Amino acid sequence: MPVPSDLSVNSETLPRRRNRSGPWLLLASALSAVTVALAIAYWAWQPASLRIAVGPPGSDDLTVVQALARAFDAKGGPVRLTPIETDGTLQSLNLLGSGKTDLAVARGDIEMPAEANSVAILRRNFVVLWAPTGRKGAAKSKVTEIAGLSGRRVGVVGLGDANVILLRVILAESGVNPQKVAVVQFGTDHISEMTQDTTLDAFMMVGGLDAKVISDTIAATARLRGEPKFLGVDVSDAIAERHPLYESEEIPAGAFASSPQRPDDKIDTIAVNHLIVAPASLSEDTVAAFTRELFTIRPQLAKELPAVSHIQKPDTDKDAALPAHPGAAAYIDSNERSFMDKYSDYIWGVVLILSGLGSVAAWLRHYLRRNERKLNTLHRDRLLGAIVSVREAASVDELAAMQRAADDILRETLVCHEDGAIEDGDLAAFGLVLAQFHQAIVDRRAAIGKTAEPDESAAVPTQPDAPARQLAAISTAPR
Repeated sequence: MPVPSDLSVNSETLPRRRNRSGPWLLLASALSAVTVALAIAYWAWQPASLRIAVGPPGSDDLTVVQALARAFDAKGGPVRLTPIETDGTLQSLNLLGSGKTDLAVARGDIEMPAEANSVAILRRNFVVLWAPTGRKGAAKSKVTEIAGLSGRRVGVVGLGDANVILLRVILAESGVNPQKVAVVQFGTDHISEMTQDTTLDAFMMVGGLDAKVISDTIAATARLRGEPKFLGVDVSDAIAERHPLYESEEIPAGAFASSPQRPDDKIDTIAVNHLIVAPASLSEDTVAAFTRELFTIRPQLAKELPAVSHIQKPDTDKDAALPAHPGAAAYIDSNERSFMDKYSDYIWGVVLILSGLGSVAAWLRHYLRRNERKLNTLHRDRLLGAIVSVREAASVDELAAMQRAADDILRETLVCHEDGAIEDGDLAAFGLVLAQFHQAIVDRRAAIGKTAEPDESAAVPTQPDAPARQLAAISTAPR
């Protein structure tokens, strides 16, 4: 017997129910979230690549920086170094000031770019002043102290202005008019010419106490013009007080030779730091990571390259002549930001992105299942309209056909509910209509049974409302 038109299904006019795409939508949302999280993590954990300007070629500074760069690469930490070879300190600072490098190696008494901060002391440079005493048989030098340099000629190693300015400061503070002292400058490649120049009454070099070029130059002047007389800077404390970029230091006995011992006793002098500097605008976290890596690898690297052992932490006092970079100061003073301090903004950003993705996924899921909700509404209305047909049914077979059609609709509705296309409230409304439909079936069968033959009435089911009870159980179950 054909199903009454109220329950007939025309697949061409009804909206098609989508395939079950819930799991795929959830999977796509999860993959999107994971992709975003991984992208942010990849960006956050990428090692910082820092360019560092250093020179001149062949200098100890360049050797140390290149060794640091190799050690950073081998360690695989959060920082990488890329040395940029320059002609010297001035070019390095020019690159720093123009933003073409992130770090630079420079002497602390040279004019720095605005907002330059110290990151580490690469080494401490000492002023070494000496005068030849004269060879046997020759006239002895009359220069035995700095005050005796007035009217004399001094050979200074280094072609820049830094050493000359420093010498004039020492002369002025020692009571000598700098204008009465002639200064002749020599490059490091012309030191032999300086040692052979007999018109020079004294010599000055600035560098590390273990610098081979200083000890070799002193030895050369001793061979050519007699043992040196080292000139102590007796006013070193006063100079350090008035000129904060300089420090009062001592050169220990035997610093440049042991046989004979040079000098034969400790002497006072002035020191100036050779620094790794960075602009204040460079990320605090990046500088802190660099400083941490630097002092972590220093002990091991110093075994291979002794010059690395001279690396020291900068002065973190607020009133320092050249202030420490906030990132370096944070590491040195153990005030580094915690993980949450550093990445809380990123974490909240990820949370907001994931929340947005979830909202988009929910909207998309709701939009793509609009046909399923419409189909469920049509099924409910069809069942409601079919109640009239049930009450007019003339036979049990006709009721059974309508029951089968209703079962198909129920099955379709349960699948939609399982997919999440319809909510519990929609399912409850559908269940109410279905219960009314089954009650109409029961009532009509009872009415037909009163007039039918006994064998026909015996075929009436005893529990026609079982699907309705099943639907009610599903709609009330926790999800």
